[in-house]
Formats: sequence, C-alpha cells, structure tokens
Amino acid sequence: MKMMQAIIQPFKLEEVMQALGILGVEGLTVTEVRGFGRQKGHKARYRGTEYQVDLLPKVKIEVVVSDSDAVPVQVAIARAARTGEIGDGKIFVYSLDRVCRIRTGETGEAAITTGRPAPA
Repeated sequence: MKMMQAIIQPFKLEEVMQALGILGVEGLTVTEVRGFGRQKGHKARYRGTEYQVDLLPKVKIEVVVSDSDAVPVQVAIARAARTGEIGDGKIFVYSLDRVCRIRTGETGEAAITTGRPAPA
C-alpha cells in the first residue's frame, strides 16, 4: 500500500477530489497548511504598508491506496492540480508497512476499502 501526500493550491481542492472520486478513492484527509517553495512568498499591502508574506496558504491531501492504484491516483492528482504556474505543489509517495482500521481490527488493504465495488 502507498500513502500519497499532495501539497496543492487551495482553489484546486474540489477538482482534485472529483478526480479521485472518479477513480473510486474512498477516503482522504485534507489539512490547511502554509509553506513555500521556489516562489518564496510574495509582497502584500495592508493599509498602505507593504509587507512580505513568506508562508503561502496550501492544502495537504493524504490518501492511502493499493500499490496497483498508486500511479493512476498520482496522475489524477497531478492533472487536476496543475495550473502550469509556480506553486502548483508536489506529490510525495510513501510505502506503508501496515494499516489497521480501529473499529473492526481489519488490517492491510481490507482496512482501506469498504468492500463495495468501485463505481463504473
């Protein structure tokens, strides 16, 4: 299994969620975060005073998928989040040793699926 962590622009969240839904991804976690990469923030003006904004608002999406779904999910996130501008974000992919659903005790891939077939 893989954990995919994507840092994206906040306004792209809905598009990414729709793309993941089409692939049958059944759950994800979204966190509002702040950070910077190559863009190094920007200057802003408030009441006539200019100031530097070093940490820009981003959204972090975390999703756990089977090994076979990792590449299609990565491609879907990248396509949906892409604007072509600096600051589009990154996708990190981690291997998972173990997953356990707390409520039922299920482990492995059974812990990340509902048992329902994916939509056609």
